[in-house]
Amino acid sequence: MTAAKHCGMDIDPYFPAAAAAAAIALCVALHILFSFRRRSLRLPLPPGPRGLPILGALHLVDAHAHVSLARLAARHGPVMFLRLGSHGCVVASDSAAAGCFLKALDLQFANRPDIFSARDISYNRQNLVMADYTPTWKLLRRACTLHFLGGKALAEWGGVRRREIALMVRSLRAQAGPVALPDVLVCALANVIGVVVMSKRVFDSQGEDSNRFKEMVLAVATGGGQFNLGDFFPAIAWMDLQGIQGKMKRAQVAFDEILTKLLAEHEARKEEREREGRPDFLDKIMNGAKDGEVLTDANIRSLIIDLFVAGTDTTAIVVEWAIAEMLKKPSILKRAQEEADAAVGHGRLLQESDLPNLPFLHAICKEALRLHPPTPLAIPHFSYEPCEVNGFHVPANTRLLVNIWAIGRDPRVWPDPLRFDPDRFLGQRAAKYDPLGSDFEFIPFGAGRRVCTGKAAAMLLLQFILGVLVHAFDWRLPEGEKLDMEEKHGLTTPKLVPLKALLTPRLSPAAYDAA
Repeated sequence: MTAAKHCGMDIDPYFPAAAAAAAIALCVALHILFSFRRRSLRLPLPPGPRGLPILGALHLVDAHAHVSLARLAARHGPVMFLRLGSHGCVVASDSAAAGCFLKALDLQFANRPDIFSARDISYNRQNLVMADYTPTWKLLRRACTLHFLGGKALAEWGGVRRREIALMVRSLRAQAGPVALPDVLVCALANVIGVVVMSKRVFDSQGEDSNRFKEMVLAVATGGGQFNLGDFFPAIAWMDLQGIQGKMKRAQVAFDEILTKLLAEHEARKEEREREGRPDFLDKIMNGAKDGEVLTDANIRSLIIDLFVAGTDTTAIVVEWAIAEMLKKPSILKRAQEEADAAVGHGRLLQESDLPNLPFLHAICKEALRLHPPTPLAIPHFSYEPCEVNGFHVPANTRLLVNIWAIGRDPRVWPDPLRFDPDRFLGQRAAKYDPLGSDFEFIPFGAGRRVCTGKAAAMLLLQFILGVLVHAFDWRLPEGEKLDMEEKHGLTTPKLVPLKALLTPRLSPAAYDAA
């Protein structure tokens, strides 16, 4: 009997060998870890501007950030690192760089940075757009896809789109003077979303309510993309309460006031919807969650804001830019009208079922998205962990900006990239360039896990609304007016000077009366 056994201790006789093996394994693991760390530390950061103390490269990025960053990338390369205040940012400015991050490193960069200016409007990041890649985010995305934005849901709500667009056409036909196109589009799109989401038209006509709603949407869309003091210097965020952060807070309070009223009305009509068997999006997501899946009041409110902002402003922006480009080149407008006339005629309005027969219209929509992507820098991505990209070290806690605007204007991919030319999307290129995220040379809706959830719905609405407007009316600028093609800066990029145009009906009266 061993001494250990004699003392009452039951020790495995192979303990020394096991301990040695464990120690060796630990040493190997530590060696690999420290070797990786040394290798990572030896790798350089991606090239980029050196910047200034404290400010970093903030002084090099103006209000049109996508343009400034594209200019810097032309000097430093398509994978560029720069410090903006207290935050490190890596910028992808061509299709290969975008693919590295949104395909090879997609999961690692699937989170969002905690953007100071977005906290209030997102109810502290409880929404779909700004939440990290969490189970709650997946639940929100699944609910939107299943009940609103997926193929089956889009077909179910087709009648809503048809009615609201027809009402928009009637409203346009009745106007004698110049039409402020963005106002009309936001009104129609908001009503589509309102009916689908909560069985409620947001407003029945343009006026004070329409203007108030549009102002809130624009406050979120422009303020959310501006470089603000609190976001880049969190320690002195309080100084921004009267600036962009204050603007976003006021928009959130106004939205919340409207949502409280709308949700109360929605609950009051619940039994009526149940009797008639017509549940809306809110009914479905509240009743359809699986056991253990809970959406909070903050999730619901912030998701509704997401749907209204993303579903109105971005689509309206692309339609407005497309009409503006066609006013610059009337031959494109005429060609689109001839195509629609051949497929639809003059006796009725264009319908969604006509869209497969309108390839030139599809090309116009794609070209507008290429030249004027509604979110030129997309929504920022974020990685909590370090990584290696193209032989460069990207530190942990780095923001990723994908310059969609620069990718769409890359002269190596797009000949004469500043020219509006729908023909570049016809023929073989019609199939090659898919805007829904599979082709990194053309990603107006982003790509990867955080690709825009409503990309298919956005393309359908863009094609349908633009097709109806082109087919139903002739367009011209008021006498003496010049077309201003400058962008307004922000998270989205509408025209700086909203488009106002004169419309002339071009179909038979019966086509409008039947709408």
